This record gives sequence, C-alpha cells and structure tokens, in this order.
Amino acid sequence: MAKLTKTIGLSLGADLCWPICFEDIVRELNPEIRIGSDTHRFDVERVTIEPFSLQQGVKYDVVIDRLTHWYSTSREWIKKAVLMDGLYVLNNPWSVQSMEKQTSYCAMMRLGMPIPATWLVPPKEYEESADLKETLERYAQLFDLGEAGADLGYPLFMKPYDGGGWVGVNKVDDEEGLKKAYDKSGKFVMHLQAGIDPYERFVRCVGIGPQVRMISYDPSAPLHARYEEKQDFLRADDARVLRDTTLTINAFFGWDFNSCESLLRDGVWNPIDFANPCPDSQVTSLHVHFPWLVISQIRWALFVAATGRRFKQNLDWQPFFEIADTDRPFPEKLRAYGDLAERHFETERFEAFCDEHLSELPAIAWEYLGGDRAHDAVRQKVTALYPEHEVEEFTERFWQSIQDWRANHPAGSHA
Repeated sequence: MAKLTKTIGLSLGADLCWPICFEDIVRELNPEIRIGSDTHRFDVERVTIEPFSLQQGVKYDVVIDRLTHWYSTSREWIKKAVLMDGLYVLNNPWSVQSMEKQTSYCAMMRLGMPIPATWLVPPKEYEESADLKETLERYAQLFDLGEAGADLGYPLFMKPYDGGGWVGVNKVDDEEGLKKAYDKSGKFVMHLQAGIDPYERFVRCVGIGPQVRMISYDPSAPLHARYEEKQDFLRADDARVLRDTTLTINAFFGWDFNSCESLLRDGVWNPIDFANPCPDSQVTSLHVHFPWLVISQIRWALFVAATGRRFKQNLDWQPFFEIADTDRPFPEKLRAYGDLAERHFETERFEAFCDEHLSELPAIAWEYLGGDRAHDAVRQKVTALYPEHEVEEFTERFWQSIQDWRANHPAGSHA
C-alpha cells in the first residue's frame, strides 16, 4: 500500500478571503483518503508566476485557476501543464480563452435554450492596424442601427460580446438611447440583446463540479447586496430546470466552475449570462453564500485529486447535438442534456466519495468559520476593497452574514 501526497494548487490574482479559508480548512481536516490500495494526503500551495521550461515538471495534481482568463503567462503555463504533465485544472484553459459570450449564446441557442434574441454589431471605433482602411472600405456595409433595435424591441441591452463584470452594459429604452449608447461604446464589439423586462425572478446559479447553488439576485442593488439571502425560494421543478441548465452549460464547455444567470418570465427560464468561468468568489459579494462556495471548492478539489479524475482536453459536443436534433419538446431535451452533464461530472460517484471520506468537513468548516482566522480573512478582503473609514462596518457586516449561516446550519450539516 502506497502513501501518496496530492498537491492542490491555487492560481490566484486579487483573491484573498476564500484561499485563506480553503487552505486553513483543508489543513484542519487533514484528510487521509484510501482509494484502492493507496492512501492519499493533501497539500495546498499557491501557484507562483515565474519563467518555466516547457519540459519542466509540475508538482500539482489539480489547480483551481482564478488568474489565466486575463493573465497570459499563467495561462500558457497551465496549457503546457495540461498537455505535457496531465494536470487537471478548473477550468479548461482553451475553452476559457475561446468561448466568449458570443459563442456561448450560439451554442446554447443550437441546443434550443430560450436565449433572448441577440444581434452583434461592429465596433463604433477601431484600433489602427495594417490593411484596416482597405478592408473596411471594401467590405464594411453601412447599416441602420435603428433597424436592429426595432427587430429586437425595447427595452434592450447593449453589452460587449466578450465582457464581464457589468462593464459597458447599458439598458436602452428607445432608438435615440440606442444611438447614444452606441456612440459611446468606443472600440467594444457589442451585442444588442432583447430585454426580458419585466421579469418575475432573477436567479444566479453557481456550479462547482456537480454542486449547484441557486441564489436570488438583484442587479439593481449595491454590489454587496446583489446576492440575496433568501433560501428555498424555488419550486422543485424550477430548481430542476436551473440545475440542468447550469450543468449542461458547464459540461458542454468543460467548465468545472462557472455561473449562469437566468430570468423567469411567463413560466420560462431565459439564460442571459453564462460565460463566467471565473465567477465572483469573494465574501464581500457572496456573504451568507460564501461558506457554501469554500466547502464546495474543497469537496470537488479533493475528489478530483484523490480519484485521479482525468482532465478532458477536447470538448465533445456531438452527444448534445444528437439530442438537440430530435423532435422531442425542449423540456425533455433539457432533462436529457442534464443527464449527460451529471454523467460528465460523475455526480453519483462524487456524492458517494463525500459521504465516505469527507463526512467531517462540514463540522470542521463550521467551527473554523466562527474563529479568528476566518474573521481576519474577511477583514483582509474588506480592507483591500473599501475605504479605511468603512472597513470596520463592512467587516462586521460580512462576518455577521457568515455567523447567520452558521446559526442556520448546525455543525455537521452541509451548506
């Protein structure tokens, strides 16, 4: 019987709070997991940025990646490590690099999801480059922006085709507003998307492996209050639709960790924003949902590392397309997509693994999240984001949210 140490790497940018909690809880849990004849222990390390040889080995078994969607040096290291060293990474770096919102809309429309009608329009301004003038003079067509607006109807939303973090997003109520927003859009390539407005409910689902957290969301609230605290606010059939939708998207694109925003109107859940393979993970926005995120990250990382789950470098869309091309009604297709996704994420095996090997995790996390180290992690994140005179107020606000979670989840129960 071999005793093996599996190493989980955290590839980080500005993240502060959740990595501290992740590291501390894994250290206190100190799991020894027997798989077959081998016993696995676990280290957690932060991935550094440095020059590397393409033949250089990798010590990590799994990396949680929070950096490479924008930092190319780390992205190229991770792609090298996947190809040459068999690294498992959350998320597939090629998919993150290439699957912007435009592609994700097209793919899910292909599967029949009720994505709001969307146009893509050329940028208002351009970066100067060789051959640009000749290309535009020969091939760029004059177009009537108002015609696109009339086709979609108002209100509509103008937003970058590959954007995130609400940057460049504008709600447009009429043709005059559309033209003004476009004139101010600069060099962004923009989507115009029909608005689901009014809507009955806005839900953001966060998926980590086969774990899905459904959160009522208020986009009009300040950032720290957009994730609402209400629980059990969905009917079982709505929760099933949202779970299937989220896991289908994640499995389709090879994303272990992603979020999906959907709006409910007239009984239909319309996904509107779901290319988010580096979703917000900070206590300063998640507050009462933060413990779920940390515990779920730990569970999935330990499962992947201990079982040697294989990383799929290539995406296989054909099984989804075969379902899409049947004449079944869409709800039946979505359930079939969901079944494919559950198999992709090995849901039954994962749940059995957690029951057998991680039964102590919720209680250890519960105890830790009431202690000084967790409080300091919250304070560090608040200090990094808020002006000095607000640090004390917001530290205690977010800390109290975690204590509210602890009060509603007795020690030993999962978030």
